[in-house]
Amino acid sequence: MSDLTLVMGNKAYSSWSLRPWLALKQAGLAFAETVIPLRQPDTAARIAEHSPSGRVPSLIHGGLTVWDSLAICEYVAELAPDAGLWPADRAARAVARAVSAEMHSGFVSLRTTMPMNLKSDRKGQGLTETTAADITRIEALWADARTRFGIPAGGPFLFGAFTIADAMFAPVVTRLETYGAPVSPESRAYMDAVLALPAMREWIVAAKAEPWEFEP
Repeated sequence: MSDLTLVMGNKAYSSWSLRPWLALKQAGLAFAETVIPLRQPDTAARIAEHSPSGRVPSLIHGGLTVWDSLAICEYVAELAPDAGLWPADRAARAVARAVSAEMHSGFVSLRTTMPMNLKSDRKGQGLTETTAADITRIEALWADARTRFGIPAGGPFLFGAFTIADAMFAPVVTRLETYGAPVSPESRAYMDAVLALPAMREWIVAAKAEPWEFEP
């Protein structure tokens, strides 16, 4: 049995849980899952048993608890240094960290009007003026990373091979897919590469099979 346990929310709705889950999968690390359904009477109490922040996800490794998605991804990168979760090139690595941090702290309108929902098709919904501005910025980030690093490296992801930056943007890919937001052909190609990952397909299938449903 693995000594790593990821405590997480529903796969259909918990965008923050997807990020470290995907990093763990791409790193090839074995881990157990503890899923705590969100918006249940005992949700807060159950999360508090595992996370000092009172939020999911958290990663338990022996006697250590790491919380916050980006911090967990950083820890996973240290556990699996050969997995290449950050680019080897210093400049690419710096930009990958910058775009990951911007995703971590920004795009409030997108989060609000297009919450992650893998149980329904919401084409045509959620596209406000401020959300459109968020999407424009996201596409610019993607295009810059792909042009400067991903395409020259010969891979389909932002920096060529899969990195934490792609894990951070994976829930955005699902949002744009669910809500049918218009994107450039280049963004569409990147989204398709993320959605084609076996781990992403595994997550989406499991999300659709979950018994819990609510409006995120």
